Amino acid sequence: MTNSVIHKADTRGNANHGWLNAYHSFSFANWYNPDRVQFGALRVLNDDTIAAGMGFGTHPHDNMEIITIPLEGDLAHKDSMGNSSIIKSGDIQVMSAGTGIQHSEYNPNENQQTKLFQIWLFPNKQNVTPRYEQITLNKEEQKNNFSQILSPSPEDNGVWIHQDAWFYLSNFDKDFSKKLNLKKEGNGFYIMNIEGKIEVNGSTLEKRDAIGIWDTETININAITESKFLVMEIPMNY
Repeated sequence: MTNSVIHKADTRGNANHGWLNAYHSFSFANWYNPDRVQFGALRVLNDDTIAAGMGFGTHPHDNMEIITIPLEGDLAHKDSMGNSSIIKSGDIQVMSAGTGIQHSEYNPNENQQTKLFQIWLFPNKQNVTPRYEQITLNKEEQKNNFSQILSPSPEDNGVWIHQDAWFYLSNFDKDFSKKLNLKKEGNGFYIMNIEGKIEVNGSTLEKRDAIGIWDTETININAITESKFLVMEIPMNY
């Protein structure tokens, strides 16, 4: 398909610091790939494994929408807005960095690693007041369904951000197939396959493979095996 790009799991950047093993879908830190800087408004998709008791010290962000999705284990969060919380597998957290925040994140467990996706999107508004939100997702709604976990509206399901983006988490049974329609004209889809094996509009994705698709109104996802995946609808021209 001329309107798609496949990012195989083994083509991602990798930085293994011992305490942190990070895979980068897009250019990040010391890994730079001119063909993999961003996908529309999606700037960062990091697949991080944090060792027990380790984490990121206090560091700043500004004018970025930052989404954290723990896949395994817990993440302790503290920030300059006064928030202090534990984000668990099954939760989603969002920060609108806006005019500037500082935060730290670490694995509070002594005998278990933490795995998570950290995702950065460029916002559609600059210098907003920083904000923090965290919710627990309903995993049952993800079964053979596109369960919305993020949108532009506080009134919608999931968390919200300052961008016309919609995220869905899904857990499909083997051989289950379902279509998803675009919410906003001009947006594209970026699908990260978390576990299992799926087919997206005819392209096969193994574990941690991803595909970006644009100039389409609909995607069809078929689970070749029992599968878990993240679908992101994202502005291509933000």
